Amino acid sequence: MTRGAKTIARWSLIAVLSVFSTGLVTSAPVAAESPFEAILEKFGKSREQDGIYHSNGRVEVQTVNVATKYAGRIDSVNVREGDIVTAQEVIAQLDTADAAAKVNAAKAAILHTKATKSVAEATLMQAESALAVAQTNYDRTVKLKSSGTVAQVLLDDATNTLTSAKATVAMAKAQITDAEALIAVSEADAEQVVLAHDDLTIKSPLRGRILYRLQEPGEVVAAGTPIVTMLDLSDVYMNLYLPAAVVGTLAIGDEARLVMDPVPEFVIPAQITFVSPLSQFTPKSVETEEQREELVFRVKLTVPRDLLAKFEQEIKTGVRGIGFVRTDTGTPWPDHLTVNLPD
Repeated sequence: MTRGAKTIARWSLIAVLSVFSTGLVTSAPVAAESPFEAILEKFGKSREQDGIYHSNGRVEVQTVNVATKYAGRIDSVNVREGDIVTAQEVIAQLDTADAAAKVNAAKAAILHTKATKSVAEATLMQAESALAVAQTNYDRTVKLKSSGTVAQVLLDDATNTLTSAKATVAMAKAQITDAEALIAVSEADAEQVVLAHDDLTIKSPLRGRILYRLQEPGEVVAAGTPIVTMLDLSDVYMNLYLPAAVVGTLAIGDEARLVMDPVPEFVIPAQITFVSPLSQFTPKSVETEEQREELVFRVKLTVPRDLLAKFEQEIKTGVRGIGFVRTDTGTPWPDHLTVNLPD
């Protein structure tokens, strides 16, 4: 292409851009409104209508970090992200070699203390026998002394022998009591060691879904290190941030409704389970230009557990939607907020 042709092409492009910038050419049609805007359009732009107030939020699920109680090397992790596990299902296993040795040592300690008790019991039997002989000899010597047959020195010897025999019996009984105490201590130690051994098998504290698998087999972890993060599928909620004028009319246990952005045709029942006693600025995740200067209160809308059990496979965190509350419990829910759930 010649230099002149390039110059003409450049000026032609500039002319076209100028036409667009001055509005001589109609721009492309605006994209369709988002699902969330469609929900707002469906339920009205005004925030309060007929005693019902709404605000946007997102679905949240209570998370649980399942951690190891003791330090050790991970032998196996039996779950993956997305798995649903039941309560007490084994999630991971730490190496048990050291713990097993401690269990065996604790059992041996119990056997040793029981043997000590057996020796003390045998010593007591021997001491009681010696006491019986000393008592008989003492009684005989007392009779002979009263008749003048033996000297006082023999009675003194018999008395000392009887006193020593009684002391030996008391000592043997004390040894038995001490052995019983040692048995109790060793059994308690063994129980603690067994519990520590069992705690190396990490089990799920509840029924839920694995959100994150944080550790892998072969890794050495410290005490308190989370192995997985779980979602408690029985505790699903949405937080709304409402002004004081609205919060003042709400009560714990009031009915509420949730409508999710991806499925606006469904209306989910909920219940107010928490109202913050402290005001705050609207969090950035739901902040708008108008709300920056407003103080709001956090209100928690919780979905019933029996309903969650039916739809646990569909539960996901972070889904956006709208929460509805009634400022007057006597106000009936409008038709478009009648509970409507998928089959």
